[in-house]
Amino acid sequence: MKLHFTKMHGAGNDFIVIDAINQDIAFTPAQWQRLADRRFGIGADQILVVEKPRLPGCDFRYRIYNNDGGEVEQCGNGARAFVKFVSEKGLSSKASIRVETMAGVIAPRLELDGSITVDMGAPVLEPALVPFDAAGLTGVAEGADLLWPLDLALPGQTSPVLVSVVSMGNPHAVQVVDDVDAQDLEVTGPRIEHHPRFPRRVNAGYMQVVNRQHVKLRVFERGAGETLACGTGACAAAVAGIRRGLLDSPVRISARGGELSIAWQGPGHPVLMTGPAVTVFEGTIEL
Repeated sequence: MKLHFTKMHGAGNDFIVIDAINQDIAFTPAQWQRLADRRFGIGADQILVVEKPRLPGCDFRYRIYNNDGGEVEQCGNGARAFVKFVSEKGLSSKASIRVETMAGVIAPRLELDGSITVDMGAPVLEPALVPFDAAGLTGVAEGADLLWPLDLALPGQTSPVLVSVVSMGNPHAVQVVDDVDAQDLEVTGPRIEHHPRFPRRVNAGYMQVVNRQHVKLRVFERGAGETLACGTGACAAAVAGIRRGLLDSPVRISARGGELSIAWQGPGHPVLMTGPAVTVFEGTIEL
């Protein structure tokens, strides 16, 4: 079959976006993996699929596949690409839409300056619901947060890594580092992603605090490896930093692929993420 697609990115986090309303889509994990392959397919961090909604009051259903072929709950940068895609394709004339995801309903909005704001919902802060297995561990209090020790079983490691655990519809482990560029994510990222304390694996965030409203961030994403930006990772980092008493809202997040702005007013309030979405090219591939 011939598949029509659009290639997009949000701050360097790149996507294949597929209209599954006007073409029939039923792929296996191996086929998703092939599409995302940068040598034998189109190449992407994630594949975003636009479907008709199942829930009343929603405009669309949003499905996300990582480049390993697995379906995941949420992708913040992808949500911005999603709303730009449905607008450019004439699938919606609304500036703000309600979108059904595996993690719940989100509300992306096109701003007048061309940026896109996404209401990502309230973060989940209870470890068991992230999910994170804290049994037998003693947390370290910092501000309003409780940091959890992770033994990564690395040669020469003398102390555990302390992480904040947050869910933004998908699980995140956020650590504060002195120099984000000095971190070897290819070594520590997989150890955190597959740590047995996270039964559904986890996204590993590395945050360097520049000042109270600016951080530098790298994220090793579950099922995708390090990406140039991670929207939910940016949200989780801002939440963790604010709870730890290190940051004030709004927070400017500098990723390797661009910048995002994250606003959060505290527990029970939604996280608002604002940033760019760019259409790169369109094409057709034979499957």
